[in-house]
Amino acid sequence: MESVLQTHPEDSALRVEIYGLLAHLFRKAPDQTVIGWLSALDVSANQHASSSNTMAASWSVLKLAAKTATVLSVEEEYQDLFIGIGRGEIVPFGSWYLTGSLMEMPLAHLRRDLMQLGFTREENVKEPEDHIAALLEVMAMLVEGGDKHLQQVFFNRHIAAWFERLCADLKTANSAVFYSAVAELALQFLLVEKTRLVEVN
Repeated sequence: MESVLQTHPEDSALRVEIYGLLAHLFRKAPDQTVIGWLSALDVSANQHASSSNTMAASWSVLKLAAKTATVLSVEEEYQDLFIGIGRGEIVPFGSWYLTGSLMEMPLAHLRRDLMQLGFTREENVKEPEDHIAALLEVMAMLVEGGDKHLQQVFFNRHIAAWFERLCADLKTANSAVFYSAVAELALQFLLVEKTRLVEVN
């Protein structure tokens, strides 16, 4: 995964890897392998590879957060943030941010689009499809597929309207330490993607 920091930011492979990394971190707490990899990031290479200074800085912040993290600390943090007792501090679902409730019309529209794209829900996945991790996973596959129009449509319909609020909430959540840095990277990367994938009517 070293190429994440050494590939030109316009390269689709880089985008796929960053989408995949963020999806993984939002899906579950990182294990020691992931924490170790993040701790060893070559952020000096990223200063030149990144398309913005803020994006470059976010890699440095995430590296520092990983250096001070332990598997136990990030597991507890993930539990408090996203699971909790009944509910975590953060509800990482599109329907929640767009309507204030889960399982609403945004999810129905997403399921329709996923069906049209040929994506099916895995039986072992319990949460609704509008979880931010699932949406980032879909974007990784669409970028890998190379069709910019599909990327534009999916991103603008299902991510663009709420990711900034999610990242802002996560950055300031009481339990967020490591995940505050994850939120900053997600915010800066998705802002770049929002500009890249703006739809011209």
